[in-house]
Amino acid sequence: MAAQCVTKVELTVSCENLLDKDIGSKSDPLCVLLMSSTDSQWYELARTEKVQNCLSPKFAKKFVIDYYFEIVQKLKFGVYDIDNKTVDLSDDDFLGELECTLGQVVSSKKLIRPLVLKNKSPAGKGTITVSGTEIKDNRVVNFEVQARKLDNKDLFGKSDPYLEFYKQTATSWQLAHRTEVVKNNLNPTWRPFRIPLQSLCGGDMDKPIKVECYDYDNDGSHDLIGTFETTMKRLQEAEFECINSKKKQKKKGYKNSGVVSVKLCQVVKEYTFLDYIMGGCQINFTVAIDFTGSNGDPRSPQSLHYISPQGVNEYLTAIWSVGNVIQDYDSDKMFPAFGFGAQIPPNWQVNHEFPLNFNPANPFCAGVEGIVEAYRVCLPQVKLYGPTNFSPIINHVASFANQALQQTTASQYFVLLIITDGVITDMDETRNAIVNASRLPMSIIIIGVGGADFTAMEFLDGDDGRLRSLSGETAMRDIVQFVPFRQFKNVGDIFILAKKHKLECCVVVLPAVVFPCTLSLSISL
Repeated sequence: MAAQCVTKVELTVSCENLLDKDIGSKSDPLCVLLMSSTDSQWYELARTEKVQNCLSPKFAKKFVIDYYFEIVQKLKFGVYDIDNKTVDLSDDDFLGELECTLGQVVSSKKLIRPLVLKNKSPAGKGTITVSGTEIKDNRVVNFEVQARKLDNKDLFGKSDPYLEFYKQTATSWQLAHRTEVVKNNLNPTWRPFRIPLQSLCGGDMDKPIKVECYDYDNDGSHDLIGTFETTMKRLQEAEFECINSKKKQKKKGYKNSGVVSVKLCQVVKEYTFLDYIMGGCQINFTVAIDFTGSNGDPRSPQSLHYISPQGVNEYLTAIWSVGNVIQDYDSDKMFPAFGFGAQIPPNWQVNHEFPLNFNPANPFCAGVEGIVEAYRVCLPQVKLYGPTNFSPIINHVASFANQALQQTTASQYFVLLIITDGVITDMDETRNAIVNASRLPMSIIIIGVGGADFTAMEFLDGDDGRLRSLSGETAMRDIVQFVPFRQFKNVGDIFILAKKHKLECCVVVLPAVVFPCTLSLSISL
């Protein structure tokens, strides 16, 4: 059978004239991308950032999708006014949506359509623009940028600066990246960030790039501090004067509105998940299950550990969903499985990393079926207790990832799946453990079952900024993906969301030396 024709497409989204759902301010829009599976179910692929107080947002975060020429790939772009920090969009105001196919986006290059409400009526005058670009270049640019002597745009306090990087297109400038805001600082240093070279300049080192520096305002009326144009060639370890053209026209002797200094501009090749797998990288899958008392008595139908007459519960479904996909990448399909938060025989002490098969010398289970069977056998033999500590099992897996890292012939990546029902008790220790693990070939997927408050889990998921340890040390990369089970009940959906960033991307941001695979293979997609 011939291989499917597949390439990666980057989607850029912007909106105009959105509905204003806020009183005293403007909507805070976010765009979510969903795709329709073969059974006509919609599952979430990714979300953009939230843009504060803006009815015509340009979203900096891109959507990257595998494009299959011979398959109709149905897409749905939903726009919401975000009023809280939860991942559940049902609590947020709906601003409109667009249903289309990826083929329509690719063929038109820039698709501009009106937004509609759930009943298909117009969402006011709101429109959405989706631009598609094929990704032919897998290089990324690592940046470290700071500025000095920026103009003060605030009457009280100092400017709150951020940068926007723009790619030049045939007709306009397209937003490629937006940094975080540095509060009250005229000499800011922004967190290290990375931009795909394709997004920034289409792979052309001489193509113009525009950088704008703004003072952030809560009401959305951000003040332009200054701007400059450059190229990738000139960006590398250079300084640029921010020029405010209006101020320059009015003020005699005007020099600049500050200087932006690029301390690091490093172009590196980003290997794909497929590159590593085809090069021989093995995925080591470990499961950790929450046996704390908050789950409820397993004999009660109200318990999250209650196994229904059909032989399922939320824990088992989560294990099947993720495990069935990952097991294809592990040659021996022997997976260690642990529990935490229970009193275990024979001394009935609380343990936070006990093997489900009660064999510390050999905690491995044969395939996903073995994990499921070990869970079923273990459940009636332990006493659910507490507290909910994550750090012991994270450190346990991290120790093996560290051993693999020390072996120059190693080609291994470690995925820890934690399934839990509630609030973390050892948050400080868990933060430290995750920051330490961010330097290792390791990712963590946390699936929250039940209806508890999962705010802490969302905090560990570094989508809104890299996690920091208690001492202030920043994680080298984002290795945690939190998935609220009840919002993604379809078997395939859980893993699709979990892998969207943490498997396919976290593998590749590590230096290639971590995985000395045979990556010189000619891989054609």
